[in-house]
Amino acid sequence: MAVVRLDSEDRQPENNGFVASESAIPKLLWDVDGSVLPFLGGFGKHQKQLVLLTWIPVLFLGFSQFSDYFLLAQPNSTCVYPAVNGTGGAMSANGSRLHVGGENSSDDPGHCLCAAWTYEMRTGLVQNVVTKWDLVCDDAWKVHIAKFSLLVGSIFGYLVMGILADWFGRHLVLIISVVFMLIFGLTVAFSVNVTMFSTLRLHFFSESETTNGFLHVVSSGIELCPPGRRFSVTMVASFIVLGGQLLMPGLAALCHDWQVLQAVIICPFILMMSYIWIFPESLRWSLATQQYKKSKRLMYRIAKKNQVNTEADENGIMSELERELPKKPKKTCIVKMVGTRNLWKNIVVLCVNSLAGYGIHHCFARSMMDPEAQETTMFHNFYADYYTMAGIAVASCLALCPTVGFLGRRGGLLMFMIITALASLLQLGLLNLIGKYSLRHDTELRETLNKNFSIAFSIIGMFSSHAVSNLSIFFCTEITPTVIRGGGLGLVLASAGFGMLTAPIMELHNQKGYFLHHVIFACCTLICIICILLLPESRDQNLPETIADGENYTRKPLLPPKKGGEQHLLLTKTEMRDYSKVSETPVQQPPAADSVLDNSTANGVKSS
Repeated sequence: MAVVRLDSEDRQPENNGFVASESAIPKLLWDVDGSVLPFLGGFGKHQKQLVLLTWIPVLFLGFSQFSDYFLLAQPNSTCVYPAVNGTGGAMSANGSRLHVGGENSSDDPGHCLCAAWTYEMRTGLVQNVVTKWDLVCDDAWKVHIAKFSLLVGSIFGYLVMGILADWFGRHLVLIISVVFMLIFGLTVAFSVNVTMFSTLRLHFFSESETTNGFLHVVSSGIELCPPGRRFSVTMVASFIVLGGQLLMPGLAALCHDWQVLQAVIICPFILMMSYIWIFPESLRWSLATQQYKKSKRLMYRIAKKNQVNTEADENGIMSELERELPKKPKKTCIVKMVGTRNLWKNIVVLCVNSLAGYGIHHCFARSMMDPEAQETTMFHNFYADYYTMAGIAVASCLALCPTVGFLGRRGGLLMFMIITALASLLQLGLLNLIGKYSLRHDTELRETLNKNFSIAFSIIGMFSSHAVSNLSIFFCTEITPTVIRGGGLGLVLASAGFGMLTAPIMELHNQKGYFLHHVIFACCTLICIICILLLPESRDQNLPETIADGENYTRKPLLPPKKGGEQHLLLTKTEMRDYSKVSETPVQQPPAADSVLDNSTANGVKSS
């Protein structure tokens, strides 16, 4: 009897807390991509119109995203009235004007002894923030503070509005963002000093047109589309943003003044106030949060727009919706991901990827600069440099489309991250080897090769890091469940903001520690290469609706197997739980008492 008692005590329950029970099988209402959308007409007229509405403001988001290249650009400055101090100061012997060029004007303290300045703008504007308040020499640091405040405000906006989007819905957060954006965005245009300008940009609602607008556009576009159209819809939005970048110099030349430019960028968002009536709440989010009464109205609206007869309900979706109407809404916060096994790892990996991608992008852009002249070594012209950067971004998006189509999300991200890491390591190591072990006597040729190699690796690195950044954000929207998609996307975008935040910090410290800065991000890319292998593949898969769905994403091989055999350690949950072919071991009867006394030994094993 003792043996039987031990066997019963060793048995453990099959459900260990991580395997879903049979009663937790997803319902038809939760299977949006597989059941609800096909029932409502698939990617019909209603979905196409809403996707088009998400593309319209993206062009103005592109204008706003790249406006700092013109609002805060450093002009060529000339001292008209040098200030005279006790030792003669900056006044030359013949009374000629002293020229101060670009960002390195603060290197010589004598150049800053000036009472009045004249500026030569290179960006098409007649006046910008720098020229209006003379932010040169001793006041040049205020420009970097303005850039810093913009990014800090964006980071807070991503985090806060992402959480609110999961709790109150996409529609309400969009309207709130537009209202605050119009208020604070137009107020920035009427700033009376640089302190007011930087403070308004620091407010996390002041840049909602780039933070929360982009967050809502990305999440809404993804949630409207079936699996086969998600990536193409997102890439069209990316190309529209790049169109705004390409058109921005022409818009600046037409506006002439920075205040007019700021107002022209913000005012078109007044049209987005009409989205209160024409842009509905996300059906996917309403179903995931069990707001079935609101979901019923949305489904009838979509069915009417797509000309679908809801009475022909073979699967019983509407009848199931009627049964679920009494249930109360159930909303989830991003904090709940801490208690998961796989989901939090996936989001953290994508956050690190986004941080490394945006952070090292600045390192590559800075490597194209001559540290002495502070000018781009390729063209020495603002427009040529600007369009070179835009051309690299366009080429990156063009290469991203076939790569992701062939390798998938995880394979494409891994390939571009490997290219980024190689470009960074070769730029840091190969250039030093050229100068140390070869061409030691030909100084001019060595410097020329170093410059050319640096430019080549910088272009390759900017190309690949731009792809890594965009793909990390898109990847996050696909693997994060609907109930916390806003918060997950906010975390990844905030990580991107931290990566971009390193640029004004380095400029504020006059590029001190730049090499170490580049080395740290190069090491991050190596870590990301290993971590990317832990991510699941989301291509052609339904979006996860609940946290349990996000947990069930499994890792698959980067390349499909040649034979349709078993994939060890990567089996799906149903395959792992199939014990039908396992025969039961017959229960052994306890031996008789006299047999135990005759044949047992001290350790319980019969001796031969």
